[in-house]
Amino acid sequence: MSPSGRNIVIPHLGRVEGHGGIFVKIVGNTVHEVNMDIFEGSRYYEALLKGKHFLEIQGIITRVCAICSASHTVAALTAIENALGVKQTERVHTLRGLLLLGATIESHALHVFALALPDFLGFDSVIGMASKYPGEVAFALKLKQLGNRIQELIGGRAIHPINTLVGGFGKLPGHRELQAIRSELQAALDPLMGAVDLVATLPVPGWAEQDTVYVALRPYEEAYRFRGVSICTSRGEEFPIESYRDVVREFTVEHSHAKHSALASGETYMVGSLARLKLWGHHLGGRAREAMGKLFPAGVQDNILLNNWAQLVELVHCVEHSIEVCDELLAMPEAPREMVDYEVRAGRGVGAIEVPRGTLFHEYELDAEGRVVSANVITPTAQNLANVERDMRTAVENVLAGGEQVDDSRLKLNLEMVARAYDPCISCSVHVTRLDGE
Repeated sequence: MSPSGRNIVIPHLGRVEGHGGIFVKIVGNTVHEVNMDIFEGSRYYEALLKGKHFLEIQGIITRVCAICSASHTVAALTAIENALGVKQTERVHTLRGLLLLGATIESHALHVFALALPDFLGFDSVIGMASKYPGEVAFALKLKQLGNRIQELIGGRAIHPINTLVGGFGKLPGHRELQAIRSELQAALDPLMGAVDLVATLPVPGWAEQDTVYVALRPYEEAYRFRGVSICTSRGEEFPIESYRDVVREFTVEHSHAKHSALASGETYMVGSLARLKLWGHHLGGRAREAMGKLFPAGVQDNILLNNWAQLVELVHCVEHSIEVCDELLAMPEAPREMVDYEVRAGRGVGAIEVPRGTLFHEYELDAEGRVVSANVITPTAQNLANVERDMRTAVENVLAGGEQVDDSRLKLNLEMVARAYDPCISCSVHVTRLDGE
């Protein structure tokens, strides 16, 4: 029989993507149980892909989630092309990079300003926040729309890209369109740095602080990038991307439709903006480096609440780097399309991308006719969930250790702030396959 105690129940977690709740059982000042309940309906997309032709993969996999559709598209195309031995041209590589930057701008602008900041400014929602900070909220919405327009320009539409193809793109953006996007990006930099100055004045609670293992991809060049060549941890370990299953160990839990993950050592870990900043923040330059100095004056600290600030630093980087990428594309001659010829063959390919919420893995095995024999997807949220529960436990126990009487409403807010700091994408995380007898 479990000991009696105090239960903290949040039946529905607000201001996150998808449906989930939180249950915490406290006995005295000790947390006995922490569950991040993910009850979003399972999406069996890996099973749905079996037997499908590789040209159908991206059209199916992008529909896992509208917010993450561009990220899944690039990860899927990378895995497929690795299986087929397709080499990207410089223009294709650059355009996909801009697509990822647009997706990150859209996602981070929404999360930082509309989902996270209300907690730090004392508002229940972004609507309440807009009453005192109308300029900042209006700018955030415009920035999100700019991220959408970048995705539309590159992918053919803002959600679920259709212009992205194995080996290239069906239609290339013209110089006039790129120049217009570049002008909007340039105009966004100063107000974005104004938001950095505002956020830098806000105190960040310390009750969620604890030592954390971080995981992120090593960038493909000596710069802050969202595509990489190996898997690295904050403990100095490095692994080939193709051996990701030896690094990320997934397991099921009874209270969640999403799998949890741990390292081979059994330790939980964190992927996402804070992890990337911890490992590769020294590569930042320009105004992104300035933003990091203002938001992390003592360096990157082990406090999950600072993931919100890390996303803001990445927002500055994405806007700044998108301008540079536009310049690279404008230096290339205009062309109607870009495709690489390839032959269909049997093969296995892994694609790993740093997406807004962390490292995303796609793996596909194809037969000689190009049909999917097996598929595997591990999302950032599925990797983070075990660490979410660990951080929640620490947050509650640290508050209770202060000795003051703490009511349920305060504990609920703290738990919600921890969950929201991870910016979970619950729809992407639910892909559990249950077998008879398990």
